[in-house]
Amino acid sequence: MEAQLLNKIPSLDLADFRSGDPERKARFVQQLGQAYQSIGFVALKNHGLSSEQTDKLYSDVKAFFSLPDDVKQQYEKPELAGQRGYVSKGKEHAKGRNTGDLKEFYHVGQEVDDANDPIGAEYPDNIWPSEVDSFADTSLLTYRTLESAGKDVLRAIALYLELPENYFDDKVRNGNSILRPIHYYPIENPDEVPADAVRAAEHGDINLITLLMGASADGLQVKRRDGKWIAITALPDQIVVNVGDMLQRLTNGVLTSTIHRVVNPPREKMNSSRYSVPFFMHPRSEMSLAALESCVTAENPKKEADITAGEFLNERLIELGLKKK
Repeated sequence: MEAQLLNKIPSLDLADFRSGDPERKARFVQQLGQAYQSIGFVALKNHGLSSEQTDKLYSDVKAFFSLPDDVKQQYEKPELAGQRGYVSKGKEHAKGRNTGDLKEFYHVGQEVDDANDPIGAEYPDNIWPSEVDSFADTSLLTYRTLESAGKDVLRAIALYLELPENYFDDKVRNGNSILRPIHYYPIENPDEVPADAVRAAEHGDINLITLLMGASADGLQVKRRDGKWIAITALPDQIVVNVGDMLQRLTNGVLTSTIHRVVNPPREKMNSSRYSVPFFMHPRSEMSLAALESCVTAENPKKEADITAGEFLNERLIELGLKKK
């Protein structure tokens, strides 16, 4: 299918997939699959997050990032390669760049719910800031809500790829997913930062899919296949859900991990904060990302060598500057 060039990302309703109505469900599957073949992004409503839940999370996120830098840095553990706790300003850069992004963030990871699952030994414990009492509760509730929505999006993707609906279920159970509250911090004097520094340089996400809260603020853009950048717009009750590099690799490029970025605001607005909270949905480390047989054809030969999700993540963390070789 020739990918359509869209001027905005499609809006879908997860209630259609969850409705129990076969027609609504089938329509959602087709619309999602077509969007992921063309632009790699959708805006999604009825994802399960209430406005009250969202407001509580943002209140806690803002409270944490308003703390002095030396207090926040108490929750930074470089030996964890940024996988839990705080990551300070300018530490992460996009693949292929050396200039750090103009952001700071916090990582909340999987809490394994099964003592008999050996995957628990792979994950470091979460780190919670004592200065914000409800940070753990609001973060974990958001984590579980977005994880549940993500599982349904993956079920729809499986159906679109003509796989069993539950194809991804065991692969993402207790997966290495990350909730990342981000603060694009104010720049009081734009002349003091490197000329090429941006809030988030152009990149593709590492994971299977990303579910992003707070994407409606100015700045988020995606790159179409013809090279044109288009602004992402989402309504307050929507999240943005995009394909990551792992899913693109698994589908041999049939589904698109689209390059995106967060550009700086106009110079006179550089001294304002921007917040967003992506949920990076990862599988278990042992999942194979070898191209699905159904996605390898004479017209679309196999593009990448076989690799596991854990091996791929390790490679990318080194490329992002969060982990040493």
